[in-house]
Amino acid sequence: MSTPRPLAEMPGDVRRAIRVVLTDIDDTLTTDGQLTPIAYDALARLHDAGKLVVPVTGRPAGWCDHIARMWPVDAVVGENGAFYMRFDRARRKLVQRFDAHDDERRRMRERLAAVGARILAAVPGSALASDQHYRETDLAIDYCEDVPPLPREAVDRIVALMQAEGMTAKVSSIHVNGWFGHYDKLSMTRTLMREAFAVDVDEARAQFVFAGDSPNDAPMFAFFPHAVGVANLRRFLDRIATPPAYITSREAGAGFAELADALLAVD
Repeated sequence: MSTPRPLAEMPGDVRRAIRVVLTDIDDTLTTDGQLTPIAYDALARLHDAGKLVVPVTGRPAGWCDHIARMWPVDAVVGENGAFYMRFDRARRKLVQRFDAHDDERRRMRERLAAVGARILAAVPGSALASDQHYRETDLAIDYCEDVPPLPREAVDRIVALMQAEGMTAKVSSIHVNGWFGHYDKLSMTRTLMREAFAVDVDEARAQFVFAGDSPNDAPMFAFFPHAVGVANLRRFLDRIATPPAYITSREAGAGFAELADALLAVD
């Protein structure tokens, strides 16, 4: 497995070519569960500089509605790729695009509730994520956000139980997310960029940077040649087959601000 290089080694010509900044939220933008002024300011500075800025997160539809409307971003991909949302400011309208149609999502929510009950019974100390009520398509099991941190063996048990139900399961820095379907963060990012911005991600990926911190970011790390991990990613490197090309010296929101500084410091 390759080792990420320090962000300071990202060449100037690479930084100049970056047009789109994609970023995870939890423990990438946030620090200890808080969106800090330095991280929010970094988003705003990138957006004001003309970059397309898109959070790509496991957080729920309810949060993403707010993010698309209120943050200095161009769109948001949520629930690990289940949908995108963007606020059309000219029409003053929230645009929503889901991978699954309404009836399908209703059926899936019933199945997810049953699986969640079985997992909570089988893994003591786990809990439904506090934001589960705002989710449209996935099941989020809390293993360290609002519960005492569970050991890695318990996290692996949650993943195995989801997979036994035929679900896709991904580990974030705070939750295990599971869903029925084959989408991920990368597939919905492709859809968003094509439909909203007329950008072919496969052709233009050298113009993208993605920032993340955990195993559910693995498809993005593997695809984007200039992906960046914030420093706290180091605790998950043994679980990521293809790590990002670069890593910041600082953790979480301060690491994201470090990335913004690097991108905006070039002529």
